[in-house]
Amino acid sequence: MNFKNLFQNFCKKNNLEINSYQLVIIDELESFYKLNFNKSILNKFFLKNNSKIAFYLHGGVGVGKTMILNFFFDIVEQKKLRQHFNEFMLSFHNFAHERKAKNEENVINEFVKNLKSQTKLIYFDEFQVTNIVDAMILGKLFEQIFKEDIKIIFTSNTKISELYKDGLQRDQFKPFIKIMEEQSTEIELKIEDDYRKSNDNQKQRYFYPLNQETNFRINKFFRTITKNKNHLSKTINVKGRDFKIENFYEGVARFSFDDLCNKNLGAEDYLEIIKNCKFITLDSIPQFNDINSNQQQRFITLIDVIYDKNIPLAVTADQNIDQFTSSRLLENSFKRTISRLYELTSIEKN
Repeated sequence: MNFKNLFQNFCKKNNLEINSYQLVIIDELESFYKLNFNKSILNKFFLKNNSKIAFYLHGGVGVGKTMILNFFFDIVEQKKLRQHFNEFMLSFHNFAHERKAKNEENVINEFVKNLKSQTKLIYFDEFQVTNIVDAMILGKLFEQIFKEDIKIIFTSNTKISELYKDGLQRDQFKPFIKIMEEQSTEIELKIEDDYRKSNDNQKQRYFYPLNQETNFRINKFFRTITKNKNHLSKTINVKGRDFKIENFYEGVARFSFDDLCNKNLGAEDYLEIIKNCKFITLDSIPQFNDINSNQQQRFITLIDVIYDKNIPLAVTADQNIDQFTSSRLLENSFKRTISRLYELTSIEKN
């Protein structure tokens, strides 16, 4: 299997630009594949102690990380799983909750054995750690995953050593960093321009500033996409908590920023809400700073879930998309969010 030829054909078919930086990554992925999925007896003998079973691709937003690992994931003919990291951790916490009488080590072992029966390869796109509960468990969880020889590929905008940087009780997170560095082929992808921002046909569903004219335009847009659809009131239940969608038209939903990000909601809630949505309109996204960093973190999680589920989006905000400010703690992860907003609000994307 010649990865470089396959990748060049893939780019040609999808009208994508090829550059030398990406071809370096393709070479690294081919080596990773040969060591982990196409092992000859000779390879097993000589490379047993040198084989890395995780591939960690990091770099700035919009450089093509996801595109490259999507290509790789699609051509690997193994039992495989692509999952948002928040969704993965929720599945672990639910598994642990159901077995709360058992100790942590037994729960981790059972979870990983069950995982191994389902997949040989896991793909986490845009990996980041922001939750202290997740941070505390990841070292033991991933140690067991690697012991079971489950391969993992990651994209992230953060190198391994800077994951969960400045997070609470980060010392307890360091065992995870150590095992990741030991088990991962870590490589950075550098490209100067964000390919998702380069198209002139972007931001056609991004409306600003917040004034009467913008309100008129978004209302007209929403009337157009809900024409001939029935107006329903939809209630979502997440573990006994009810969330009501007031503006729901047969899968087309409209929310204010406060509806979704100024309430005590998290990834689990967003996943359940978005299961019911085919198109989302989000009104009145504010500027962010250290004062509303909790709301910003929810917004980052929300956009990650919407992007991962490939739901088209229309938004209103008080400023152009490249003029957002951020809280200091979330500056790095928010760059990815802005890039995803470009893509989600693009007519060409959806």
